[in-house]
Amino acid sequence: MNTQGITWGIAPIGWRNDDIPEIGAGNTLSHLLSDIVVAGFEGTEVGGFFPEAQVLNKELRLRNLRIAGQWFSSFVIRDGIDAVEPAFRKQCEYLREVGADVIVVSEQTGSIQGSAHNVFADKPVFADEDWDKLCAGLDKLGEIAQEYGLKLVYHHHMGTGVQTAAEVDRLMEGTDPRKVHLLYDTGHLFVSDGDCMTLLRKHVGRIAHVHFKDVRAEVLEGCKQDGKSFMQSFLIGMFTVPGDGCVPFEEVFAFLREHGYKGWIVVEAEQDPEVAHPLEYALMARRYIDSKLLASTSVGH
Repeated sequence: MNTQGITWGIAPIGWRNDDIPEIGAGNTLSHLLSDIVVAGFEGTEVGGFFPEAQVLNKELRLRNLRIAGQWFSSFVIRDGIDAVEPAFRKQCEYLREVGADVIVVSEQTGSIQGSAHNVFADKPVFADEDWDKLCAGLDKLGEIAQEYGLKLVYHHHMGTGVQTAAEVDRLMEGTDPRKVHLLYDTGHLFVSDGDCMTLLRKHVGRIAHVHFKDVRAEVLEGCKQDGKSFMQSFLIGMFTVPGDGCVPFEEVFAFLREHGYKGWIVVEAEQDPEVAHPLEYALMARRYIDSKLLASTSVGH
């Protein structure tokens, strides 16, 4: 599925969820990686249950799979960059050992994504001094990531202080484009702003990693009305794989291709694996990508 510099992956979150470890707990690493092969993807991101680098590398080699990157929860605003750096370096070293391309950073100071708070109303808002501290810290982390052959990609995320398109704008304006790149997540942006094209058009030059996450509009509206938390929302099916919701992926993908995007596009959909069979949904995503996205560009795989 590698087409003109784009590598297609699928995230482990459909099988097991780091925020709620008990769901999908019976899905082993071997199960996950073998399903990824069956569904025709080229790799994945590191989940919280993944083993040490040597063990993971063997499992990857057996299946000819690659690692795109891994999430890192930063607390630059709360703890300061000096406190964050040791854990960040440790994770960068691990990612270098498993051949990753990016480290995915999300500032978690004040985050409600793992709490019972209404994710649509109670998100944190950073003060000016918080923004200054965050942007300077991310520039530093971006420099460190480069020492390990990685790109820092910032993940805008529901329930955090960098969620909306306007907040992404401020982050992009306040950071060095040579050090801090953007992870563009269709699902989080659509849920937050009801639109994922405006930010794409504005910041396509900063995007170095992509998550394709779809949204079920009717579930989203119900979650908003009921004031659901982030975890409650995904457990009842707010997110799904591309082609199963309302995000305009054909427009998104065409724009990325037209502007020369090269890198990973990772299918990601937080769902309860007991409700949404992981392999079934991985295959659903693959069929959609082949029939609607790659077919429309006349590129096979």
